[in-house]
Amino acid sequence: MAKNSKEAQERAEAAFTKKEHQAREGAKAVAEYEAEGRAVRAKTERLRALRLAKEAADRKAEAEKEPARKKRSPS
Repeated sequence: MAKNSKEAQERAEAAFTKKEHQAREGAKAVAEYEAEGRAVRAKTERLRALRLAKEAADRKAEAEKEPARKKRSPS
């Protein structure tokens, strides 16, 4: 019977160790997932700001060109 209880204790310890390892791996996976999400959001925000700045510069350049293109026709 002592052998049985020792085997049961070893199985319980192995199961506990396995669950503990799974919990650590799960927490690590969640942290990586969240970090990736933050990185994607930051990159998207940066690219959006660049795009908006470029569009504003393009609109400004176009507005500055228009008066130069419009010429009065001789009456």
